Amino acid sequence: MVRIEIFCEGISLPYEQVTQQQIRKTAAAAAERLDLRNASISIIISDDNYIRTINKEFRGHDEPTDVISFSNRENPFPSLDAEQEEIGDIYISIERASRQSRECHVTLPEEVKRLVIHGMLHLLGYDHERSDEDEELMLQKEEELFDDIPI
Repeated sequence: MVRIEIFCEGISLPYEQVTQQQIRKTAAAAAERLDLRNASISIIISDDNYIRTINKEFRGHDEPTDVISFSNRENPFPSLDAEQEEIGDIYISIERASRQSRECHVTLPEEVKRLVIHGMLHLLGYDHERSDEDEELMLQKEEELFDDIPI
């Protein structure tokens, strides 16, 4: 079983058409398809100001971003025991997601689904910034999950 905890910083849910239930459902479906078991993931839905602070402090970028993930796993990944493994945290700016959804002509729930999947892949070691090959692998997995998971 995967425990998905959702927190809000600077905003509240529901936000436009996005609910905690929708985010939890997406994360749980992605976890199942990624074969995660006995794990816990925290998803923090924030405004641009909050994620900008996180982005500046931990990545050195003084600007808001759409999603940041902090994995608790080390390479090689530890095995999952009977105790729940704290996989990590995913921060999503709902304000940034809302702007991106309009720019990309998708619904806000679709954009949030994409960001949850993207964040979860980062928690599991996928990294599009390492190399072109890794970027292609992550994009392919993201698209596969996106197409397979209903909103």
